[in-house]
Amino acid sequence: MKLALFLSAALPVLAAAPAIGTQAPDFTLKNLNGASVRLADETAKGPVVLVVLRGFPGYQCPLCARHVKELVNNAAALSTAKARVVIVYPGPADIVQSKGSEFATDKNLPAHFEMLLDPDYVFTNLYGLRWNAPKETAYPSTFVLDKTGKIVYIKVSTTHGGRAPAKEILSALAAIQ
Repeated sequence: MKLALFLSAALPVLAAAPAIGTQAPDFTLKNLNGASVRLADETAKGPVVLVVLRGFPGYQCPLCARHVKELVNNAAALSTAKARVVIVYPGPADIVQSKGSEFATDKNLPAHFEMLLDPDYVFTNLYGLRWNAPKETAYPSTFVLDKTGKIVYIKVSTTHGGRAPAKEILSALAAIQ
């Protein structure tokens, strides 16, 4: 059964991140412009690289910025793989819009990239990625999904580093082509 996220606190919370070979839980979040974006609609267009940032744990995470920059620098290769890149920016509902917009200001995200806001960690909790410690938000994570929404690659870091390198993401995408 697919789960749908409509910004409701009544959704189940996974004890751990979804596993390789399983269906990614479906969700709908708003982008920086306020438009709703549904994961199932994105995977219907082709593979999806789902990136979960730390959001704003009191500062803009420099490692998140570096990771997004690496993905933007590999935008042509990601486009060639027909991949959509969905970036999730979690945070408290009262600041997630302003801090997410601040984070994206200088990123020049390509057309096949989408930055979504996760107010009050509803998505983060659904995926079992809440880093519930002082000055933390979410475990930095990357999932690669095939066009059916099945997870073919996962990298979840329990530290500030350990991000999925673009070459690993591109390799996972090549394996499903």
